[in-house]
Amino acid sequence: MKITLAKSKEDIKKCFPVIVQLRTALKMDEFVKRVQKQQKTGYQLAFLTDKGKVISLAGFRFIENLFISKFVYIEDFITNSQNRSNGYGSQIFDWVVNYAKKNGCKELHLESGVQRFDAHRFYLRKRMSITCHHFGLIL
Repeated sequence: MKITLAKSKEDIKKCFPVIVQLRTALKMDEFVKRVQKQQKTGYQLAFLTDKGKVISLAGFRFIENLFISKFVYIEDFITNSQNRSNGYGSQIFDWVVNYAKKNGCKELHLESGVQRFDAHRFYLRKRMSITCHHFGLIL
C-alpha cells in the first residue's frame, strides 16, 4: 500500500472511480478541471493505492482563522465501497493527521452529511467529536 499526493492529471483521473461514489454528480473531465483549479488555492488530494488501484482518498486543505489558528479541513473523504472495513480509510485518515501535524496544524475538521451513519461511526472511532452544527443557505 502507498499513499501519494495527486500532482498530475493522470493521478487525478485515477481517483475518479472512488470520488464519484461520494460526489455522484461529478463527471471525469469536470472532476479533473476542478481539482486542478482548487490545487492552485491549496487543495490537496491524497490517495491510497493497493496493488496499483486507488482504494481510498482524502481531499483537504490547510486553513488559518482567528478561532483555531492553523488547521486541516478535509473536504472529501471516501473509501471504495468494495473495500470498506479493511483498514484503508483508517490508514489514509492517520496519514492526513500526521501530515497536518508536520505542517503545523492544531486541529482537524470535516463535515459529514447527516445521513452518513457509517462514516459517523468511523469518525467517532477516530476520537473525533461532534463540535457544532453546520448551517447552509442556497443562494
